Amino acid sequence: MTNSQIKFTRGKGVLEPLLARLRTRQANRLIPQHLRKGRILDIGCGSYPYFLSHTLFKEKFAIDQLPANEDAVSGIHWHTIDLNAEPQIPFDDNYFNVITMLAVVEHLNPASLTKLFSEAFRTLVPGGMVIITTPAAWSDPLLRWMARLSLVSAEEINEHVYAYTLPLLGWYFGKAGFEMDKVRFGYFEFRLNMWAVAYK
Repeated sequence: MTNSQIKFTRGKGVLEPLLARLRTRQANRLIPQHLRKGRILDIGCGSYPYFLSHTLFKEKFAIDQLPANEDAVSGIHWHTIDLNAEPQIPFDDNYFNVITMLAVVEHLNPASLTKLFSEAFRTLVPGGMVIITTPAAWSDPLLRWMARLSLVSAEEINEHVYAYTLPLLGWYFGKAGFEMDKVRFGYFEFRLNMWAVAYK
Protein backbone atom coordinates (compact mmCIF):
# COMPACT_ATOMS: atom_id res chain seq x y z
CA MET A 1 0.00 0.00 0.00
CA THR A 2 1.49 3.36 -1.03
CA ASN A 3 1.38 6.53 1.07
CA SER A 4 -1.25 7.98 -1.27
CA GLN A 5 -3.52 4.99 -0.55
CA ILE A 6 -3.21 5.14 3.24
CA LYS A 7 -6.33 6.38 5.03
CA PHE A 8 -4.95 8.10 8.12
CA THR A 9 -8.37 8.96 9.56
CA ARG A 10 -12.03 9.20 8.74
CA GLY A 11 -12.96 12.32 6.82
CA LYS A 12 -10.41 14.59 5.18
CA GLY A 13 -7.73 16.88 6.51
CA VAL A 14 -4.59 18.21 4.87
CA LEU A 15 -2.61 17.85 8.10
CA GLU A 16 -3.88 14.39 9.11
CA PRO A 17 -0.91 12.43 7.66
CA LEU A 18 1.54 14.70 9.51
CA LEU A 19 -0.42 14.46 12.76
CA ALA A 20 -0.55 10.65 12.53
CA ARG A 21 3.22 10.54 12.06
CA LEU A 22 3.82 12.89 15.00
CA ARG A 23 1.56 10.81 17.29
CA THR A 24 3.35 7.65 16.21
CA ARG A 25 6.77 9.18 16.81
CA GLN A 26 5.75 10.42 20.26
CA ALA A 27 4.30 7.04 21.30
CA ASN A 28 7.33 5.14 20.03
CA ARG A 29 9.66 7.44 22.00
CA LEU A 30 7.81 6.57 25.21
CA ILE A 31 8.02 2.76 24.88
CA PRO A 32 11.08 1.10 26.50
CA GLN A 33 12.84 -1.49 24.38
CA HIS A 34 12.34 -4.35 26.85
CA LEU A 35 8.53 -4.08 26.62
CA ARG A 36 8.65 -4.60 22.84
CA LYS A 37 9.41 -8.28 23.40
CA GLY A 38 5.80 -8.82 24.44
CA ARG A 39 2.31 -7.79 23.30
CA ILE A 40 0.89 -4.38 22.42
CA LEU A 41 -2.78 -3.44 22.15
CA ASP A 42 -3.72 -0.27 20.25
CA ILE A 43 -7.24 0.85 21.17
CA GLY A 44 -9.12 3.01 18.67
CA CYS A 45 -6.57 2.54 15.92
CA GLY A 46 -8.94 3.23 12.99
CA SER A 47 -9.50 0.92 10.04
CA TYR A 48 -5.91 1.55 8.94
CA PRO A 49 -3.73 0.93 12.04
CA TYR A 50 -0.99 3.44 11.20
CA PHE A 51 0.74 3.31 14.58
CA LEU A 52 0.79 -0.50 14.78
CA SER A 53 2.19 -0.61 11.26
CA HIS A 54 5.02 1.70 12.34
CA THR A 55 6.07 0.16 15.64
CA LEU A 56 8.07 -2.98 16.45
CA PHE A 57 6.55 -5.56 18.81
CA LYS A 58 6.58 -9.35 19.11
CA GLU A 59 2.74 -9.45 18.92
CA LYS A 60 0.29 -6.73 17.89
CA PHE A 61 -3.42 -6.43 18.74
CA ALA A 62 -6.01 -3.83 17.75
CA ILE A 63 -9.49 -2.77 18.88
CA ASP A 64 -11.64 -0.36 16.89
CA GLN A 65 -15.34 0.23 16.24
CA LEU A 66 -14.61 -0.04 12.51
CA PRO A 67 -13.78 -3.29 10.71
CA ALA A 68 -10.20 -3.67 9.56
CA ASN A 69 -8.91 -2.59 6.19
CA GLU A 70 -7.76 -6.03 5.06
CA ASP A 71 -4.81 -4.58 3.12
CA ALA A 72 -3.44 -2.98 6.28
CA VAL A 73 -3.61 -5.55 9.08
CA SER A 74 -1.01 -8.16 8.21
CA GLY A 75 0.29 -9.61 11.48
CA ILE A 76 -2.26 -7.73 13.61
CA HIS A 77 -4.93 -9.51 15.69
CA TRP A 78 -8.08 -7.41 15.12
CA HIS A 79 -11.20 -7.01 17.29
CA THR A 80 -14.15 -4.85 16.22
CA ILE A 81 -15.78 -3.38 19.36
CA ASP A 82 -17.70 -0.17 20.08
CA LEU A 83 -15.99 0.88 23.31
CA ASN A 84 -18.59 3.53 24.14
CA ALA A 85 -21.22 0.80 24.23
CA GLU A 86 -18.94 -1.98 25.50
CA PRO A 87 -15.91 -0.58 27.39
CA GLN A 88 -14.32 -3.98 27.96
CA ILE A 89 -11.04 -5.46 26.75
CA PRO A 90 -11.71 -9.12 25.81
CA PHE A 91 -8.41 -10.51 27.10
CA ASP A 92 -7.14 -12.20 30.24
CA ASP A 93 -5.56 -10.40 33.19
CA ASN A 94 -1.86 -9.50 32.83
CA TYR A 95 -1.87 -10.04 29.06
CA PHE A 96 -0.36 -6.92 27.46
CA ASN A 97 3.00 -5.23 27.95
CA VAL A 98 1.78 -1.96 26.41
CA ILE A 99 -1.68 -0.50 25.71
CA THR A 100 -1.98 2.64 23.59
CA MET A 101 -4.94 4.99 23.12
CA LEU A 102 -3.76 7.60 20.63
CA ALA A 103 -6.27 10.39 19.93
CA VAL A 104 -9.02 8.19 21.38
CA VAL A 105 -10.11 9.28 24.87
CA GLU A 106 -11.68 12.51 23.59
CA HIS A 107 -14.15 10.35 21.60
CA LEU A 108 -15.35 8.35 24.62
CA ASN A 109 -17.98 9.37 27.12
CA PRO A 110 -16.52 9.77 30.63
CA ALA A 111 -18.37 6.77 32.09
CA SER A 112 -16.94 4.50 29.40
CA LEU A 113 -13.48 5.98 29.92
CA THR A 114 -13.52 5.14 33.64
CA LYS A 115 -14.29 1.49 32.85
CA LEU A 116 -11.74 1.37 30.00
CA PHE A 117 -8.91 2.66 32.20
CA SER A 118 -9.79 -0.04 34.76
CA GLU A 119 -9.75 -2.64 31.98
CA ALA A 120 -6.35 -1.38 30.84
CA PHE A 121 -5.00 -1.77 34.37
CA ARG A 122 -6.43 -5.31 34.62
CA THR A 123 -5.00 -6.53 31.31
CA LEU A 124 -1.52 -5.02 31.69
CA VAL A 125 1.31 -7.17 33.01
CA PRO A 126 3.02 -5.89 36.16
CA GLY A 127 5.48 -3.29 34.91
CA GLY A 128 3.47 -2.77 31.72
CA MET A 129 2.39 0.66 30.58
CA VAL A 130 -0.55 2.51 29.05
CA ILE A 131 0.08 5.48 26.74
CA ILE A 132 -2.55 8.15 26.06
CA THR A 133 -2.45 11.05 23.61
CA THR A 134 -5.27 13.59 23.40
CA PRO A 135 -5.71 17.24 22.39
CA ALA A 136 -5.08 19.78 25.13
CA ALA A 137 -8.37 21.20 26.40
CA TRP A 138 -7.46 24.75 25.38
CA SER A 139 -6.89 23.66 21.75
CA ASP A 140 -10.49 22.58 21.13
CA PRO A 141 -11.66 25.90 19.57
CA LEU A 142 -8.55 25.96 17.39
CA LEU A 143 -9.16 22.39 16.20
CA ARG A 144 -12.75 23.22 15.28
CA TRP A 145 -11.54 26.24 13.29
CA MET A 146 -8.94 24.04 11.55
CA ALA A 147 -11.67 21.51 10.73
CA ARG A 148 -13.71 24.21 8.99
CA LEU A 149 -10.66 24.91 6.81
CA SER A 150 -10.22 21.16 6.09
CA LEU A 151 -6.81 21.17 7.77
CA VAL A 152 -7.97 18.39 10.12
CA SER A 153 -10.84 15.93 9.79
CA ALA A 154 -14.16 17.61 10.62
CA GLU A 155 -15.71 14.16 11.02
CA GLU A 156 -13.24 13.31 13.78
CA ILE A 157 -13.35 16.71 15.50
CA ASN A 158 -17.15 16.81 15.56
CA GLU A 159 -17.14 13.50 17.45
CA HIS A 160 -15.03 14.86 20.30
CA VAL A 161 -17.07 14.27 23.44
CA TYR A 162 -14.83 15.82 26.06
CA ALA A 163 -11.63 17.88 26.29
CA TYR A 164 -9.21 16.70 28.97
CA THR A 165 -6.54 18.29 31.12
CA LEU A 166 -3.48 16.51 32.50
CA PRO A 167 -4.79 16.59 36.13
CA LEU A 168 -8.09 15.07 34.97
CA LEU A 169 -6.28 12.26 33.13
CA GLY A 170 -4.33 11.68 36.34
CA TRP A 171 -7.63 11.36 38.24
CA TYR A 172 -8.81 8.68 35.78
CA PHE A 173 -5.53 6.78 36.18
CA GLY A 174 -5.84 6.91 39.97
CA LYS A 175 -9.46 5.74 39.90
CA ALA A 176 -8.41 2.77 37.76
CA GLY A 177 -5.75 1.67 40.27
CA PHE A 178 -2.57 3.21 38.85
CA GLU A 179 -0.24 4.70 41.48
CA MET A 180 0.41 8.39 40.91
CA ASP A 181 4.17 8.03 41.33
CA LYS A 182 4.08 5.79 38.24
CA VAL A 183 2.30 8.35 36.05
CA ARG A 184 4.06 10.89 33.78
CA PHE A 185 2.65 13.66 31.58
CA GLY A 186 3.79 16.04 28.88
CA TYR A 187 2.92 18.02 25.75
CA PHE A 188 3.85 17.72 22.09
CA GLU A 189 2.88 19.26 18.73
CA PHE A 190 3.48 22.82 19.98
CA ARG A 191 1.51 22.01 23.17
CA LEU A 192 -1.63 21.36 21.13
CA ASN A 193 -1.61 17.74 22.30
CA MET A 194 -0.86 15.99 25.57
CA TRP A 195 0.67 12.62 26.33
CA ALA A 196 0.29 10.59 29.50
CA VAL A 197 1.97 7.37 30.56
CA ALA A 198 1.06 5.12 33.50
CA TYR A 199 2.92 1.99 34.62
CA LYS A 200 1.19 -0.86 36.44
